Amino acid sequence: MARSKPSLISDFKDFVNKGNVVDLAVAVVIGGAFGQVVDAVVSLVMGALLEPALKAANVDSIQQWPAGTVLVALINFLVIAFVVFLIVRAIERLRRREEAEAAPDPQAQLASAVTRLVDALDRRKL
Repeated sequence: MARSKPSLISDFKDFVNKGNVVDLAVAVVIGGAFGQVVDAVVSLVMGALLEPALKAANVDSIQQWPAGTVLVALINFLVIAFVVFLIVRAIERLRRREEAEAAPDPQAQLASAVTRLVDALDRRKL
């Protein structure tokens, strides 16, 4: 009996029901919100640090400064990239720790195999 070809709707439903799509959607939403927070903090900090220079140049905010928007965007990128690096590093460290705890000791495995072999040979009286 020939199987019918999956429809576009059923393929899309299978795609959306995969966990990766939902995880990606959550990551995009959180990333957008985090980007806005970083933008606000960088603008605030850079404005405070550069306030004397901005006042001397008769500029109200760093975004009004020539190339100020580019500077803020560059700093935002660096801050977000650094935070993502820290998160990935922590996750990788946790994974390595779990792998180290889960990995069986090769010496113990060898000793167990030798013991089983000796027991089997004793049973056969070899």
